[in-house]
Amino acid sequence: MSGPSEWQQRIEGEWHGRPSLFDATGAWQGYEDIRRSSVYDDGTVTYRMDGGLEGGGPLAGRFKLGAPFAFGVTDAGGDRLYTGPDFHGSGRPYGGFVDARYYGPGWQVDLNTWNQTIGDTQVYSSLLFQGPAVVGCFNGLYTRDPAQVADWLRAETANGPVPYILPTKQAGAYGGACEVFGPDQKPRGTVRVTVELEPIDLLRTRHHVTWTGALDRRHTVEVRRDGFRSFFEGPGAWGNAQAYGRASFPSLHFADGTRLAGREFMMDATAGMGAGATMAVACELFEGNVLAAVLHGVLTWSSS
Repeated sequence: MSGPSEWQQRIEGEWHGRPSLFDATGAWQGYEDIRRSSVYDDGTVTYRMDGGLEGGGPLAGRFKLGAPFAFGVTDAGGDRLYTGPDFHGSGRPYGGFVDARYYGPGWQVDLNTWNQTIGDTQVYSSLLFQGPAVVGCFNGLYTRDPAQVADWLRAETANGPVPYILPTKQAGAYGGACEVFGPDQKPRGTVRVTVELEPIDLLRTRHHVTWTGALDRRHTVEVRRDGFRSFFEGPGAWGNAQAYGRASFPSLHFADGTRLAGREFMMDATAGMGAGATMAVACELFEGNVLAAVLHGVLTWSSS
């Protein structure tokens, strides 16, 4: 290894967060206080995580450990290989976003971690699997700005359990520029994403979605919310989503054989009768069940 990869340079420093733990149904269970860093030293990368679980309910016995995590990383600029002893698997960066899939022997779960780095903020989630079944999810926001840590952790304590929700009475749109990468991890330009909301009632909203730029797509779909679950009921797309706190994970299918797997994280959601205005989005687009593109960015709300 001649030097740290672009992703390794992007995530240097110590990151502080208090991600929340949710069970498979989306019910909040507790917090995980975490300090983590990925350290490059003389050609070797070591990933370290230190902290502890607070609460956890029925999941506490599985996700509370008696020692910090540490594992080696082979960092060649493409896939980052996790070589144990505490995690085994790999992660693939696409600019400021990484999709990692690995196994944690201490937790006895398979993990799919999506980490979106936006300056000194990371938007983090780990879906936790027993075979094909989700058993839980960790998610939250991290900072590496030492001056923000105390206020950041207080905010994560207050906002971590807040459920994902979109505006239910006010029409408007989330919009912003997103970066696009090919399956080869190379940038393919930017896409302007607009998600226009047309509320029908308190549980149903019509979404008019438009992508323009490096990818051009548009569809309209009626979305029905049922607690932590959402259902996409045509005419332009079909599928569902499961939310864990501020993060919702949609799975959409289109008539042309395209499939989308995504995450929408409401970064500024707070307790109360309202929705957030800043949404970090990441999605993987599949054509014929083959990865075709990865898209990520930040959308902001404007009312009609």
